[in-house]
Amino acid sequence: MSAHDSRFPCRLSAPGVVCSLGSDPATLSRALREGHRGLTTSDAFTPGRPLPLGAVSEPLPDTADWPAAHRSRNNQLLALALERLSDAIEAVLARFAPERIGVVLGTSTSGIGETERALAQAGREGPLPADFHYARQELGAPARFVAERLGLAGPVHVLSTACSSSARALTSARRLLLAGECDAVIAGGADSLCRLTVNGFASLEAVSDRPCLPFSANRDGINLGEAAALFVVTRDPGGIQLEGYGESSDAYHVSAPRPDGSGALEAMRAALTRAGRAPETIDYLNLHGTGTGHNDSMEARAVSALFATPPPCSSTKALTGHTLGAAGALEAAFCWLALSEGFLPRHVHDGVDDPELPRLPLATGEPVTAGPRVALSNSFAFGGNNASLLLARDDGERP
Repeated sequence: MSAHDSRFPCRLSAPGVVCSLGSDPATLSRALREGHRGLTTSDAFTPGRPLPLGAVSEPLPDTADWPAAHRSRNNQLLALALERLSDAIEAVLARFAPERIGVVLGTSTSGIGETERALAQAGREGPLPADFHYARQELGAPARFVAERLGLAGPVHVLSTACSSSARALTSARRLLLAGECDAVIAGGADSLCRLTVNGFASLEAVSDRPCLPFSANRDGINLGEAAALFVVTRDPGGIQLEGYGESSDAYHVSAPRPDGSGALEAMRAALTRAGRAPETIDYLNLHGTGTGHNDSMEARAVSALFATPPPCSSTKALTGHTLGAAGALEAAFCWLALSEGFLPRHVHDGVDDPELPRLPLATGEPVTAGPRVALSNSFAFGGNNASLLLARDDGERP
């Protein structure tokens, strides 16, 4: 990594977001400040077992006039996020040629929910419905949808590394800009609720039957959610900058994290190094914070190893559910709002600290005397696929 890399401008536009908390920036900020949970209970994916889910409830765009290959809930979420990002998109389309604008997204489900419904309709022996289109479930489908919708001709790809997918999409966008392959990138991610993920996590005994409790002694699993979050990423100075990122792969286990947190620690250290910052410059830490016993334990150990005095921390998954492939970009969007508006997203749990874990200063609603300027956001995935993003408000003070 060169000094040029560490000072390379990488501006994140105001995000386009849709999640269970809403899609309007003011609504999202209020929910984050107040700790409002956007969870509803449903057994739609687990008949006979109602679960709290972070489902999007607002109306999504109609797909009737879309090509069959694009008709998926994932793409509906992305279409609404694109609407919320329209001003930034119009500005970048006016500046750069279509072949100089890329699309990099993260997902873990793509349109698998539509395939589930087609198979249920067909039964064990029957033919698939006439309107079924396999391309909906291809992992590359979300990026193709965005590129075609906007008429873009630059690099287009999707990363699927489970819960770190869209965090890695943002790091990939930064690298495309640094390499001169693009002048702008639409980057982020989307995932929608489906039987595959809800039942998959249930089979791992990782799902809680109540609203999740990250870092509580009483934590017993995750809640699942859905979301889309997008940014326009450019080489412009000012605003909110993606100053650094760190990535690691500890490959300890197919689904469990390395207990000592060494892979997570490596990712956080790399993000600080790339940004040229010391740990004490971090004003807010967005925790991966799933609410499982192993994950929270690992992350608490990694954080305490990195920081002599940890900054205020919170896990927003208690509010939205774990949005899987969308989580990295969604939580980067929450950090963007916190840095822009000067607040700390609130940590919500039952207030019972786990005496077995290093103590973290969880942001539970105390007044903030000075808004955060620098934030670190963690995304840790199956297989030990770890990513940390460092966002900073560029107010001209840094040399």
